[in-house]
Amino acid sequence: MLDVKFVRNNIEAVKDALARRGGAGVNMDEFAQIDAKRRALLTEVETLKSERNAASAEVAKKKRAKEDASDIIASMGDLSARIKALDEELKGVDEAVSQLLMAIPNMPHASVPDGTDENDNPVVRVVGEIPEAQDDAPNHWEVGERLAGLDFERAAKITGSRFCVSRGWAAAMERALANFMLDMQTVEHGYTEVLPPAIVNSDSLYGTGQLPKFAEDLFRLDFKDFYLIPTAEVPLTNLHRDETLDEADLPITYCAHTPCFRSEAGSYGKDTRGLIRQHQFNKVELVRFVHPDTSYDELERLTGHAEAILQRLDLPYRVVALCAGDIGFSAAKTYDLEVYLPGQKKYREISSCSNFEDFQARRAGIRFRPSGSKKTSLVHTLNGSGLAVGRTLVAVIENYVQKDGSLVIPEVLRPYMHGREVIEPQG
Repeated sequence: MLDVKFVRNNIEAVKDALARRGGAGVNMDEFAQIDAKRRALLTEVETLKSERNAASAEVAKKKRAKEDASDIIASMGDLSARIKALDEELKGVDEAVSQLLMAIPNMPHASVPDGTDENDNPVVRVVGEIPEAQDDAPNHWEVGERLAGLDFERAAKITGSRFCVSRGWAAAMERALANFMLDMQTVEHGYTEVLPPAIVNSDSLYGTGQLPKFAEDLFRLDFKDFYLIPTAEVPLTNLHRDETLDEADLPITYCAHTPCFRSEAGSYGKDTRGLIRQHQFNKVELVRFVHPDTSYDELERLTGHAEAILQRLDLPYRVVALCAGDIGFSAAKTYDLEVYLPGQKKYREISSCSNFEDFQARRAGIRFRPSGSKKTSLVHTLNGSGLAVGRTLVAVIENYVQKDGSLVIPEVLRPYMHGREVIEPQG
């Protein structure tokens, strides 16, 4: 959430930022009108309360002098009634201002390129060599089904579409990938591993920006104010909701391996086969709470931590900078990591690494106290996938499948799979 004082004093700048994002559906003129009404109501209420205080003092004075104060007392009743009515009106206007503020996305950082969609995202760097084009390169679901590792048919029977049952080598490889990612992020990059709940309340989702705008993308439990998490970013960021941290403790870094649940609203007809767009998937998430002065250096560091996984797996990938029209609601700047998939003959997103600046921290009330200061400031929050485990499995399958149908296990995963080197076709 943006600071209301900033928005009030920079309406045109916010309009420009919204235009860079493609409009974002927020009427800033409406915000200006409602905010002006709110300030007028506040002024009127404060004036009437001052008049009531003065009248109360006059009543006390008259009573001490044994004089009649009935007229003043009557007028005070009228003042109190008017103040009560204005307070009720002000409550409604405050709610309207709050709802509009909640709907305004973050301001894109000055370094974010202009553009309308993913086609305008510039490539920052390309790492690794793309395999020679093969017209018959198999998709991961073909390999997974042929090697009896991925079962979409039985998953559809158990639950429905956009689910998968992994078994045998595929289940073991996904577990190996998650353990490898966690070990690398904790041991080499210094993250603290957390195992958070996979169910959160609405306050947590408001804090990170999924609510109210993206309610249709969430799975809500009917019987309570509970939601299945769309990403571990939500519980990890909210670990410090409504807390004041010590500056000396920054940066605070967490990683978590959790299931994630998304309704995939608006994705009808997209990626209907395979593991790319599932309702339930596993992900290793990285979250950093950092000092505002260093947050963009920290974004580069976070992105490097996600890239390191792809490098160790020897998977070809590229880094793209999201343009203003493609950047997420809460983000000020985002890098996407896109891994190359030979079966699809294109790059696909496997991680998004974002700096939210103080956007989430303001919504969630996460502050820090600078050394020697009584005042507090908002932290900056960052997060990125390190990595999406299912999509990494996809990348391994499509990049390591052999012409004879076997699947070579990446060297870094072999210690996690009891030394196994290859998955051979059955029969």
